[in-house]
Amino acid sequence: MEPTHLEGGQMNAAVLFGLGTMIAWGFWIAFGNVASSTMDPETAAFVSYAAATVVTGIYVVVSDASSVVTNRGMMFAGAAGVAAAVGVVSTFVGVTVGPTSIVSTIGGMYFITAAVIGVIAFGESMTLTKAAGIGLALIAIVVINQ
Repeated sequence: MEPTHLEGGQMNAAVLFGLGTMIAWGFWIAFGNVASSTMDPETAAFVSYAAATVVTGIYVVVSDASSVVTNRGMMFAGAAGVAAAVGVVSTFVGVTVGPTSIVSTIGGMYFITAAVIGVIAFGESMTLTKAAGIGLALIAIVVINQ
């Protein structure tokens, strides 16, 4: 079983990748803000994801990633791509019409959507801790918009 907390000074791989995600997406939105202020935000979003596609493709080729594809995997990966496209365009347009701090903070609350989908569509359990976290995140959205 994978450790779920820090043990013996070693960082849980999920925490490490989570930190990588947080840092990378922080740079992504900051750079996207600059790009969207110097060119059409929809075009900036397209260029951003075109670059991401190239880098991800190179990573898949040089890593030991499996090339096995399933119908279910393709369906959900495609749906994830559509959701990512809507998210990137919403973000890039959002930072042109409002503060990056607001757009990025509210956008960063995507985990609320993921948690609700996980419970409703994929049968994950809704614990009191998860419900409290979602509730606090919703309160944070209200507070940051004041």
